[in-house]
Amino acid sequence: MLASTTNLVRGALIGVAEVIPGVSGGTVALIVGIYETLINAVANLVLSARQLLGLGTGKASARSSAATFIGLPWRILIPVAIGMVTALILGARFIGPLLEEYPVRMRALFFGLVLAGVYVPAHMVLRTPPGAWRAKDLAVAAGAAIFLFWLTGVPPANITDPGPIVIVLAAAVAICALVLPGVSGSFLLLSVGMYETTISAVNDRNFGYIALFGLGAIVGLASFVTLLKWLLANRARITLVVITGLMVGSLRALWPWQSEDRDLLAPSTDGAMVLLLFFVGILIVVGLLLIERRLGISEEQTDFGAYR
Repeated sequence: MLASTTNLVRGALIGVAEVIPGVSGGTVALIVGIYETLINAVANLVLSARQLLGLGTGKASARSSAATFIGLPWRILIPVAIGMVTALILGARFIGPLLEEYPVRMRALFFGLVLAGVYVPAHMVLRTPPGAWRAKDLAVAAGAAIFLFWLTGVPPANITDPGPIVIVLAAAVAICALVLPGVSGSFLLLSVGMYETTISAVNDRNFGYIALFGLGAIVGLASFVTLLKWLLANRARITLVVITGLMVGSLRALWPWQSEDRDLLAPSTDGAMVLLLFFVGILIVVGLLLIERRLGISEEQTDFGAYR
């Protein structure tokens, strides 16, 4: 019961993150200790579909497909999915107005959260051979951080009536960001001018738009998650180094004071409240990590260390 409730909360936190531009669902999944489990599960779900259709093997096998499907960790996936979908729907309705009314304060909260979350992949690097961060690790992380820092500074576009192909392509790219810590799917949608349209479609139950977006999400996820699983299994250290850099670079999108064109501004108003919420964000992550450690339910903090 405790494990199911914990996974429900994990899913809810991931779902909330996907509504907030600049916060990655992958980042939250990493912080709450379920990232590797989700990547492996989705990759195996894709494998099950490929086995059923005979893709890549030349021969369809319902038995192999069923065995892979049944072997998925459903006791974890079901409560995570329920929590995620519920939080996504509620977040689209309630968090959006908060972001519009209190943008500086909300960004301060999540700036602290993501900044503290950088500890997770950075610490995982220490647990993969040869251990300590090296100069080339720092260089790769810096390169990833600089790239995302630049990307998050690109002024947002405005697409008011996207066509079906645009919706599918945007969803495919955004869903990749869902599983890649540091890169925010909602922020990418905001960059191409489709964030408000997508949120409105969810709130208004525009099932045609939602179906096209879902199709793009499936295509993007199936294409990207298998590669990511391979990287985590065979190139864990460099992957974690890049993830650390991406999370650092993503902080630009969460700097509390910025213009509508994403120009960074000097601190001005609401200084005390911004500082308070910044530390609240840090304390949330610290609390989650302590709970994970105390209950012994973290998936990644032991498994990643075994990767080469």
